[in-house]
Amino acid sequence: MRHLRKFVGALFAVFLLLLAALILFLVLFDWNRARPLINEQVSAALNRPFAIEGDLRVVWQREAGQQGLSAWLPWPHFAAEQLRLGNPDWAQGDTFVSLDSVRLRLSPLPLLWKTVSIPSIELGAPVADLQRLADGRANWVFDLGKEAADDSKQPSPWTLDIGTIGFDKGQVKVDDKVSNTRLEAIIQPLGEPIPFADIVGKSAAERLTESNVSAQDYAFAWQTKGSFRGQPLTGNGKVGGLLALHDASQPFPLQADLRIGATRIVLAGSLTDPQNLGALDLRLRLSGTSLSQLYPLTGVTLPDTPPYSTDGRLQASLHDADGAIFRYLGFNGQIGDSDIHGDLTFVAREPRPKLSGRLTSNQLLFSDLAPLIGADSSADKRERGERDVQPANKALPVSEFRTDRWRAMDADVRFVGKRIVHSEQLPITDLDTHVVLNAGMLSLEPLRFGMAGGVLDSQIRLNGATTPLQGQMRLRARDLKLKQLFPTFAPMQTSLGELNGDARISGRGNSVAALLGSADGELKMLINDGAVSRGLMEIAGLNVGNYLVGRLFGDEDVKIHCAAADLGIKQGLMSTRLFVIDTDNAVIKVDGSANFANERLNFTITPATKGFRIFSLRSPLYVRGTFKEPSPGVQATPLALRGVGLVALGVAVAPAAGLLALVAPSAGDEPSQCEPLLQKIQGG
Repeated sequence: MRHLRKFVGALFAVFLLLLAALILFLVLFDWNRARPLINEQVSAALNRPFAIEGDLRVVWQREAGQQGLSAWLPWPHFAAEQLRLGNPDWAQGDTFVSLDSVRLRLSPLPLLWKTVSIPSIELGAPVADLQRLADGRANWVFDLGKEAADDSKQPSPWTLDIGTIGFDKGQVKVDDKVSNTRLEAIIQPLGEPIPFADIVGKSAAERLTESNVSAQDYAFAWQTKGSFRGQPLTGNGKVGGLLALHDASQPFPLQADLRIGATRIVLAGSLTDPQNLGALDLRLRLSGTSLSQLYPLTGVTLPDTPPYSTDGRLQASLHDADGAIFRYLGFNGQIGDSDIHGDLTFVAREPRPKLSGRLTSNQLLFSDLAPLIGADSSADKRERGERDVQPANKALPVSEFRTDRWRAMDADVRFVGKRIVHSEQLPITDLDTHVVLNAGMLSLEPLRFGMAGGVLDSQIRLNGATTPLQGQMRLRARDLKLKQLFPTFAPMQTSLGELNGDARISGRGNSVAALLGSADGELKMLINDGAVSRGLMEIAGLNVGNYLVGRLFGDEDVKIHCAAADLGIKQGLMSTRLFVIDTDNAVIKVDGSANFANERLNFTITPATKGFRIFSLRSPLYVRGTFKEPSPGVQATPLALRGVGLVALGVAVAPAAGLLALVAPSAGDEPSQCEPLLQKIQGG
């Protein structure tokens, strides 16, 4: 037993001597002698030239704040100067990344379970040159040799765990042929750190404090210039000095002011878990000449609009199981002269991302909706930087719908316009619509306007998954009060009349002009108990109507008992099946057509005098020409009809029966005067 104790004692002494010799070797060893071997091994592993060109030192010391065995074991602290990692053969230039210095410390115990744990690493003056070719090859993707590419090889059991990354001044260049992006960024230390709350505001800082975390101060300023996705880019901002890759208690502060083309992006906030792009919490302000110009920057399909600005809170969870989620919450802004408020959520899911949310406008100018259908002016298009393709002789918008963007994402957005301003002469009170975009199919169901005390209700479906686009529209107008439609026309203010109508249209084409030019459908409308004069035509801006009213009635206000119209549409040609206006003085019949394909008009207006009243017009009127330049006049054929009534006018019977469904009771004691007119037409 005594011999065994001597043997064990001697063995332990030898172990201590060897351990002491190893420690002395590690402490006293000149690690610069190992640089050639390290450079060779790393170059072979990365299949890139690698070199530590400066001093290499290793200092062993115990780590403060550790517990257990880690508190007793010395940790190696590495310091290397002048490091360079080269580019692959196909890239321009010799250097991918260079560093003036690298300092890190390594936790020894995790090596036992094959984890390289580096609690912190400090990079001195990093310079990076990032390149990607059009074929997808990128110099930040490493070819780890043929063996690593062999599918039969097992993945390495070793893992790398880096806690925080510190840095000082640096420079980054990006040349990405895939996204058509070229830019340079320079990072410089601030003279003095700027507190987080001084930039993001007290409320944002308090939100972090309530989560038991505290953002760092802003420590560095950065500037960038170049182009992003083909659009010129300039920007500047500030960031923190310590990047905690997966410690949620150390969010990384961000601040940026970017101009990309005509779009400005201003943000300030924090990034948590940068290694996994875990979570963003930013105040985000956006502004530009049109929301549609965000598509090449973000991939989010938005409509053409007048100039806009928004200010809200952007939250992001970038590694959600269903795809990265971005929430733009509680934002307020302006689109043209209209206000906008709401919440939006964008999910980067497969097979298509999806935008959903609810938007509200307290006061929406109708003119701000014009770009959605291509009905905005040439000056507005030029202001947004778009080419005006509208021919001077065309009235219907020819701008094509961007159906390729419809197929790029889905959407489910509710929009409410609480008050819509059109003009004093034509008040449209409110708007409610539900926009759904799914696999290129765009629907607005409903698209509802409150108008003149009534409702203009429509359902629109546009199938952008087909070429050309297929469109369908149903429209229903009910209880539109005439005195509210024309509030500045005094004779109408005593009217109890209403406008009711239905429309059904379907067509094919990638613009409003093409859709209507190929359309099939019908339009039915009734107006009862109204009044008309030249003054009303001037209020409505109808110069041709002004001419016709003057020819028919002179300068007097004329009471309309009923106006009934039934129009059929076939392959873009709208023809009158029944168009009759019953006034105090006469019954007026309108015959003809409007061709939406070539925008030509061809209408004849034929009046018939009632009873023995004198009616001065001796010839029918006509309206010809184009939508843009209609040409009214008097036909050469004398008017032979005098007091012979509706039969002599050749009014069709069947359309009259179809219009009876639109007859609504008049307010007050007087019955609708359209019902007896239509019944009389039916009776011949």
